[in-house]
Amino acid sequence: MYRQIVDQISTKVMLGDWPAGYPLPSIRELASSSHVSVITVKRAYLELEHAGVIVTRHGKGSFVAASHDLPRALLRAEMHRHLQAFLGCAAQLGLDTHEIQRLLDAGPDKGVMP
Repeated sequence: MYRQIVDQISTKVMLGDWPAGYPLPSIRELASSSHVSVITVKRAYLELEHAGVIVTRHGKGSFVAASHDLPRALLRAEMHRHLQAFLGCAAQLGLDTHEIQRLLDAGPDKGVMP
């Protein structure tokens, strides 16, 4: 569920619906309106903060970050999620670092395993 919150906020920021400095709902407000736990919203806000999408000012709330490089930050966060999924699959397949490196070196079209 936290992934949906991250995606929804990221989309609003990317489309310009929520400009820099726009105040986000409080964690408690969003948890209540979304029918999820405070922990779920807190996790989403923390991920958005690490990605540079929002900033949190203690006692004042969370706001859309003022960044000219926000689309890049969002893409980096998305790449990081995909990388984590890739490494998780590689671990389940029992691939060692040499096999993973071979796949990366081969590129997306030639990295398919037999």
